[in-house]
Amino acid sequence: MRLTGRRESSNVEDRRGFSGGTKIGIGGLGGILIIALLTFIGGGDIGDVVTNVVQQGGLGTIQEEQMEGQRDFTAEEEELARFSRQILAGTEDIWTEVFQQMGRQYTPPTLVLFTNRVNSACGTASSAVGPFYCSADQKLYIDLSFFTQMKSQLGADGDFAYAYVIAHEVGHHVEYLLGTLSQAHQQMSQVDQVAANRISVKLELLADYYAGVWAHYDDEKYQSLEPGDVEEAIDCAEKIGDNYLQKKAKGYVQPESFTHGTSAQRIKWLKLGIKHGDMSISTFGLSDSEL
Repeated sequence: MRLTGRRESSNVEDRRGFSGGTKIGIGGLGGILIIALLTFIGGGDIGDVVTNVVQQGGLGTIQEEQMEGQRDFTAEEEELARFSRQILAGTEDIWTEVFQQMGRQYTPPTLVLFTNRVNSACGTASSAVGPFYCSADQKLYIDLSFFTQMKSQLGADGDFAYAYVIAHEVGHHVEYLLGTLSQAHQQMSQVDQVAANRISVKLELLADYYAGVWAHYDDEKYQSLEPGDVEEAIDCAEKIGDNYLQKKAKGYVQPESFTHGTSAQRIKWLKLGIKHGDMSISTFGLSDSEL
């Protein structure tokens, strides 16, 4: 991505290195990153995820590891932090304009950078949960080591792939501001788990679409996309599809448990957003087969 000269957002809380750390062991399921990637683009309010994973220990054994005070960061870590602030600034610029065109006002979220574990209004979360958006405080939470793990454990790499991760979480914030998130969560509370999972998939694919909408207008405004950037994000979308991750983690897939969408679906909706940038398009109102 072309980001030279682009501003950095000031809506950032840097909590790296200040808190205690929680790590989750998951035995033979393929490592912490699989848990993170299964949940990182996860449906707005992560309270249920935090409760199920951290409090109940449903995905493995909880082990506490206390951290030292704030440490010095490597050049790579500082570059990732700067990059994240620039991408967040880009989402602020674009979504402010898009909301104005819709006759609305955009209130940007805050990005929280943390190490190992973080307290949010949705609960206390380990970095094993992955990047997430909490609608209760309108903040995005990211442990930047996630990007390094994406590269080393899944082979999903590239600046636009990383930008896609951030833009997707901002997409959940857009869903929150438009009322889509709360409506979907209300519907999910009234149906069984399988039906709730199908609603979750629509939320996730819509956030993928909004990530693409941001990229569409960011490139139009700043000529930010370089050759190969879109392919990086598509490769990332493929490797975080429910079917891909379940197959990698367990050797088989359970479609009824999908909560984020298949690789093909995630690629489709990201590409649609990049191509059209049309806010009248939505995953809601479509049948499962149309997704």
